[in-house]
Amino acid sequence: MSQTQNRKADHIKVCAEKHVESGKTGFGDIFLNEMELVHSALPEADFKAVRTDCKLLGKKLEYPIMIADMTGGTPEAQEINHRLAKAAQKFGIGMGVGSQRAAIENPKLESTYQVRGVAPDIFLAGNLGIVQFVKGYGISEAKRAVEMIKADALCLHLNALQEVVQPEGDTDWKGCLEKFQAISKSLGAPVIAKETGAGISREVAVQLEKAGVSAIDIGGLGGTSWSLVEKFRNKDEMDKDIAGNFSDWGIPTAVSLIETNEAVNIPIIATGGIRNGIEIAKALSLGAQAVGVALPLLKPALKSEAEIEKKLYQLTKELRIAMFLAGAKNLDELRRNPIVITGKTKDWLEARGIDVKKFANRH
Repeated sequence: MSQTQNRKADHIKVCAEKHVESGKTGFGDIFLNEMELVHSALPEADFKAVRTDCKLLGKKLEYPIMIADMTGGTPEAQEINHRLAKAAQKFGIGMGVGSQRAAIENPKLESTYQVRGVAPDIFLAGNLGIVQFVKGYGISEAKRAVEMIKADALCLHLNALQEVVQPEGDTDWKGCLEKFQAISKSLGAPVIAKETGAGISREVAVQLEKAGVSAIDIGGLGGTSWSLVEKFRNKDEMDKDIAGNFSDWGIPTAVSLIETNEAVNIPIIATGGIRNGIEIAKALSLGAQAVGVALPLLKPALKSEAEIEKKLYQLTKELRIAMFLAGAKNLDELRRNPIVITGKTKDWLEARGIDVKKFANRH
């Protein structure tokens, strides 16, 4: 196998077998105003009629959930992607594939990413690393990634932390913003700027919106730590320690979500350590258009489609229960629900000049 294929296989193995989560999303500091409504017994909603449908970049989702990009480029990845896509089709949610760089390098691997045969209707996002465009990729590679899987959009992922602690990483990132602008202008499909675990600040969000991206996936701190993944992959003991020391680097998901949502007027996808339907509801209430989930679905995906469906059933039912208990009959009402923000998340936001009191006074 090529170096890229070996790396993809390593990533699946490490994520499935090792503890690679940083666990500091910030959602533990955020509370929906649901307990008061529960105790008053007046949610003024019919649980069975709670609506979770929405649109993401013009395409309807039954639930505001994306199966975040995980893998591709190996025989094992093909089966994983097919199982995930079948479940996404059944639940009416979106999905992203892992980096398609392996298939750009070796067209024989394209089938490991292709899922339209089992999921013709889902919102499907392709995926390439933005740094590869600094290294020589152009609009032809971007279009090929979209056409390869008949994607509705292309994620250009930002993984500077992973690259800089990775033995074979790409560390020259000069000119990436210019590439975002060129691809967004010429691709002919929506471009999603996607972080991969270190979060996006409001300053970077503004730059990306000006560059023309159609949406931002914040990929905040709190979920899979790719510096920990690379720590387990690394053979050099000193480099292992260095990678491990950056496991908590980044902007927590909840903070990044609020910062970006305050700064830009394009859809925000919240990915990064969201592990249950209550946290999905919190993210949506903070302004996310959709929520991405990856690691909680990887182990089920290694087993069967049925196991994936069990997890998605849990997530979607928890979301609907949280909405019901908050008195929200739909996502618009959920986003108007008051929120209390405490702890380190409150301290961070106030230090960044964001007024948290307004979240408690929404109606």
